[in-house]
Amino acid sequence: MNAITDTEAGRRLAAFFDNPVVGMLPWIMFSVLAGPGRFEFAVGVSLAIAVFVLVVDRLRRPGASVKILEVADVVFFAALTIVGLFASVGTLRWLETYSGELSNFALVAIAFGSIAVREPFTVQYARERVDRSLWNTRGFLHTNYVITAVWGLAFLVAAVAGLIGDLVLRQPDNVWTNWVIQIGAIIVALRFTEWYPPVVRERIHGGRPSRGGPTSVGSLFMPFAGYLVPVGIVVLALGSGPAWLGIALIVLGALLVRAFRLDANGERATEPRHDTE
Repeated sequence: MNAITDTEAGRRLAAFFDNPVVGMLPWIMFSVLAGPGRFEFAVGVSLAIAVFVLVVDRLRRPGASVKILEVADVVFFAALTIVGLFASVGTLRWLETYSGELSNFALVAIAFGSIAVREPFTVQYARERVDRSLWNTRGFLHTNYVITAVWGLAFLVAAVAGLIGDLVLRQPDNVWTNWVIQIGAIIVALRFTEWYPPVVRERIHGGRPSRGGPTSVGSLFMPFAGYLVPVGIVVLALGSGPAWLGIALIVLGALLVRAFRLDANGERATEPRHDTE
């Protein structure tokens, strides 16, 4: 182990870059930023993130294999940049409208394509976080198939929501289809990525399903419940829905978060103590 990873900051940096979410950051940013009049800005930010991630990962892991998703990031957004530079006014307008859906469908193809060839893209990240002896175990492979599929579904939801806003509602900047639904799907996938591996380990070791705690269903959906509160505030502030809907979302989100937290705390409080003294 080198001197960088021996430090606390180095270990945190390694944990950050060994998470598959890092490879999806350019796509997530592009999906959120893309829209009428923002194509060049969204592509520029996403390409800069993709190049930064690839370069830093190469510097910290010299000689290691390149991650498929990181290469796809740079190639996809570099291609969009080139197309944007030479596109006609009509093509640029089309890209401004549909490039968000294009990127989401591209990631859907990468996710389910990697599953089809039996190499889910999250495996390359997960292998750097576990011992080599676990790489070919059933639990390890199953976990990565499921997490990759969840990310594919999350971006499919985002893509469909964007298409509804663009093609059905004819509102590319619709708050619900362009931001609320898409960000919500990403929040669920982000949380699932961290939540699911402990669940699998618990099952493998014969643990009983927990009513509360970090592997409970409530723990999985707590971030999404918390997300309802700012969504309600946005509804009230922007008038993107009736006032009662905004208030209902705020109240529902607060109540769900409290219920999930109390459930988890209650589970821990009833667990027997194991004093070591």
